[in-house]
Amino acid sequence: MNRSILGLLTAGALLGTGPCEGDPIGLTHGRVVGTWGGENAGLIADDTSAHVHIACTFGNVAQGIEPGSDGRFDVPGSYVLRAYPVYVGPSLPARFQGSVSGKMLTLSVVVQDTTADTTVTLGPVRLQLGREPQMGPCPICRTPGERMASRVLTGS
Repeated sequence: MNRSILGLLTAGALLGTGPCEGDPIGLTHGRVVGTWGGENAGLIADDTSAHVHIACTFGNVAQGIEPGSDGRFDVPGSYVLRAYPVYVGPSLPARFQGSVSGKMLTLSVVVQDTTADTTVTLGPVRLQLGREPQMGPCPICRTPGERMASRVLTGS
């Protein structure tokens, strides 16, 4: 066999293995990462944080989202219920709950609205990995810089 063909085959075999081997689709190192989009909803996550939009609201998680062996997760964060067209804070305590199955993620956000002494549940929404969020008239943050700016606004 030609040495260059053998080299290409070896390189291809090595690229197919690595630290993510064994992670379910949609997870990297056991965490939800990437852009997940749906109708009027989106999630942008990396291994240390996540930013969520549902309709004209948004929130942040200050940790990676690491589902259990059953695909379910429940992580704390903060959420702004009145964010567009005019931002009206404050940022409120919230729980981001859901599950991941392959390239699909189901998400609900339970917000403790301390200003009205009520609990508000947003969702569930279904999001697909790699799909651009379809937000209608409400914008979604697309870059880490925008996510960081929203953290400053929300204090999280």
